[in-house]
Formats: sequence, C-alpha cells, structure tokens
Amino acid sequence: MSTTQPIRSKEALRAFKEYYLYQEPNFRNYALIITGLNTALRINDILHLTWDMVYDGGHVREHLQLKERKTGKSARILLNTELRTLLIQYRERYFIGADNPYLFYSHRQYGAPLSRCQAYRIIRHAAEAVGLEDHISCHSLRKTFGYHAWKQGTPPALLMSIYNHSSYQITRHYLCIEQDDKDAVFSSIQL
Repeated sequence: MSTTQPIRSKEALRAFKEYYLYQEPNFRNYALIITGLNTALRINDILHLTWDMVYDGGHVREHLQLKERKTGKSARILLNTELRTLLIQYRERYFIGADNPYLFYSHRQYGAPLSRCQAYRIIRHAAEAVGLEDHISCHSLRKTFGYHAWKQGTPPALLMSIYNHSSYQITRHYLCIEQDDKDAVFSSIQL
C-alpha cells in the first residue's frame, strides 16, 4: 500500500481544484475539495462541519472553531478569502434549512453527513481525471496544505501547531519531502 501524497505541482493542483468547477460541474464536490485544501482539516472533521459552525446568520464566520474528532484537541482556523467567497456561494446553492445540519450532507441518509467513502470517491475521481498518478486520497488535501505552506516558507514548527501534531516527526512525514526538494536547497545555497 502506498503512502498518501500531497499534490506538489501548482499546475496539477489548479487542474484538480477546478475539475468539479469546469470539467464535471458539481459545486458541492468543488466546495468539499476547496474546504479541505484551505483548512488542513481531516476529512472526518470536514464532513461533520455544520451550517452553524460556518455561518453566523447569513454571514460566513471569520474562524472555524471545533474539537477535532480524532484527537479531541481544539482547533481555531481562519477562513481565508478564497474559502469565504466560496462558502457564500455554497450557502446560496445548498442551504435547505435547519432540517439538515451538515454542510456536506448525505442525499441517501437523511440528517447525516456525506460518507467518508463518498468523499474518497469524489477526490479520487477528480485526481484520476486530471492525471494525478500519485496516491491521492482524502488525506492528500491536508497534506497538500502543509506541503505548499512549507514551500512558501512556513516553519515546520508552526505547521506542527496548525496540524495539532504531538511530534515533529509526524509533521515531517506529512510534508512528504522528496529528493528534488532537498536538491533545490543545495542548489540555492552558495557559500
């Protein structure tokens, strides 16, 4: 079994993000992917987001506040501009009232969130359709956030805090640093 990978290439990431927007339009699936990429949450936490957690009345909240389902640790996550804009549009299209509390709700099981299996199928379908050959899964959204944050200069210690990891080794594993990443450091250092 191969390890879940982040989407490293910015071009591949753009194609993946936009797949459900342009290639096979499905705004719910698009919103699921964008939410995962921009919050670094585990898929189980994303699927259990409720309308009340994301919206205050008709307005998107500035921060998500939740207790992570896996660890029980508290998380406070800023909703960036891209995600806030998307969530405004998402509410206009999908909010059906208080009878279904979940943001990404199941069409098959009333009052339940979208299943993890269905989320996996959504993500795998987009990955395969845009030609991503690495092992891309739900967890790839979380790893992609960290990989690109690291590449943009975010210190690993801060990523460890964002991920709520208990050790640096776990965060280092998440970043999926490859030889070309190491080579880039050696080629850029001129002493």
